Amino acid sequence: MENQQVGELVSETFTWTIENFSKLKNQKLYSEVFLIGDWKWRILIFPKGNNVKQLSVYLEVVDASDLPFLWTRYAEFSLTVVNQLNSNKSITKDSKHGFNSSESDWGFTSFMALSELCDSNKGFLRNDKCIIEAYVSVRKVDIKILEDQGTGSSATIEPSEQEDQGQEPSSVDSVQVPHSSVTTPSSEQVVAFQDAPSSRQVFIEPTDSYVDPSIVKVHDKVPFTPVGKLMDFRGLGKIEKVFVPLLEEVCSWHPSLVECQKKRSRTFIEWAFTALGRVLHFLKTTKVKDMNEDACEHLQLLWEELETFKFDLAWLEPSVQTALNLKKLVERAGQVQKQREDVDALEIEVKRLKARLAVAEIDLEVAKRDLAKAEVGFGNDTNMNRELGYGGH
Repeated sequence: MENQQVGELVSETFTWTIENFSKLKNQKLYSEVFLIGDWKWRILIFPKGNNVKQLSVYLEVVDASDLPFLWTRYAEFSLTVVNQLNSNKSITKDSKHGFNSSESDWGFTSFMALSELCDSNKGFLRNDKCIIEAYVSVRKVDIKILEDQGTGSSATIEPSEQEDQGQEPSSVDSVQVPHSSVTTPSSEQVVAFQDAPSSRQVFIEPTDSYVDPSIVKVHDKVPFTPVGKLMDFRGLGKIEKVFVPLLEEVCSWHPSLVECQKKRSRTFIEWAFTALGRVLHFLKTTKVKDMNEDACEHLQLLWEELETFKFDLAWLEPSVQTALNLKKLVERAGQVQKQREDVDALEIEVKRLKARLAVAEIDLEVAKRDLAKAEVGFGNDTNMNRELGYGGH
């Protein structure tokens, strides 16, 4: 497995060699597990097609059912069936997706025709061997958050806009219907329903009604902080342990934060205080020097998410806006640092050149003295152009 960095992404290529491909009887076949950062992935294929006469290939999050509440992971990836006769004829398809509990795998139901795959002259099967590669990229900032919080279970993500045709989960039934106790969202609560066959999520704004978290996306393009160990927060709900001390501190300063949420449902309260905890944790753990463009965008998304929960945030907004405005300061500091490094480099070069000049001046004086000695007794009237001659009368 090859590892390299692409911009702000950490990327790996995993190669899966499948022996005796034509003899496979399984409807589904999984590759071995591979890691990117601390996250486990694997390739899923349907050798005979997922209800189509095509090879179906997907990327899957491993042990999705064991991951924490509202887990999400963002990845950009490509899947390739390698042509073993001519690599330039390999078939590759690209995608990006926000993996979650209702869409733990994503890929291509119609990746390539089985007739083409099984044609020995085409080069995709050689000695009954099929080679599939997955090139997967996750964001460095997500891995940093995982390391800071000590968990590899989920990550900050940016739900992708699914634009490419043919990309979907392996199962069209992956969107689950809420239990009978679930209150049906009103027309005002539902922002948009996407086509059911693609198993895409239902977009729902925060409400007081209980809704199944597996089909909810609170706000488009809002990153989720990794879910670590949970603990009770003032009897209102389970909140990540790392957030609780921060929430206790600000709630003691601003009791209205708790009062305004007491009449809400438990699920709504947990979402609300988790959103507040994310912003507080970001402000508490991020240094001024780290406020680059990505960090500012991250904070802006967290702030927009928090605003949907209708807290009185007049006390917090100045700190957030100050942090968001640090981008220019950080950029200027970077420019000043670069100029300082340039000046230091030039000073070093000047010192080096001065040292060389001093040596050259000494060499010049020595050369002058040697020349003066050599010229003694060597008159200027010596004719170097005269003939040597051979004697005569």
